Amino acid sequence: MCSFEIGSITAKGGFANERAICQKFNNWRTDPEAQTWLRIMGYKLEWIDTLEAVQIPTRMKREVVERLGLSEPYEDLMRFKKADAQVRLVIKMGSITRVENLSLKKASADSDYNQVDKRWVDAYKEMWGFSEEVAFGLKLFTGELNPAHYPDIIKVEHLRDSRRVFLDELPIDLREKIIEFFRNNKILVVSDIIKGRGGLSVDWMLVTRYDKERDTTTWTLKDINTAMNFFGSGEVGLSPKGSLYIGR
Repeated sequence: MCSFEIGSITAKGGFANERAICQKFNNWRTDPEAQTWLRIMGYKLEWIDTLEAVQIPTRMKREVVERLGLSEPYEDLMRFKKADAQVRLVIKMGSITRVENLSLKKASADSDYNQVDKRWVDAYKEMWGFSEEVAFGLKLFTGELNPAHYPDIIKVEHLRDSRRVFLDELPIDLREKIIEFFRNNKILVVSDIIKGRGGLSVDWMLVTRYDKERDTTTWTLKDINTAMNFFGSGEVGLSPKGSLYIGR
């Protein structure tokens, strides 16, 4: 996420969590960051009559979904909902009601990655329809399957980590099938991981980084298509450490 510092803005105070960002949006009439975010999203402040920001948790009960007025089947919403925290804005302008969903990411100077999605391999298989063979290889890669149970396929004594298998430690034909699947389905994968689908899909990505020593928060807000184009650009292939690169 560090590349998104291009065009970023630094503000005083800390607001690098979902509750604080909801509070800022709900105080939009006086909060300067919330006003700037709304302008980036294409709203003129004088258009807005009311605005309500609510935090969308990772796990949601049926009654919460119903309260939000979402009409899609509960199972579909949960399957394609983005797994990270979101803020849902309901903006009323006269007789018009607009809904904007934001994905919130906290960047850290101490790490070079940000977790954007976390599910079991079978959940991804259900979403994307890859083969049982690809699922088997991915389960070895993620550690869902213990490589010691498959001595005919994996030589455990040669592994860098006995608990899992890096992609470059898989048999070549299985490794190539995994890479081929993601290469052929990169757009679908990037869209589902970053944007999601349905009523709880993401419209905007807000990345924040809090500097505790200076008590400042650096942030940048991008529409989700810009985010997908940025992170989805580039090839699919093996990383130097035996993981999978999907664009950026």
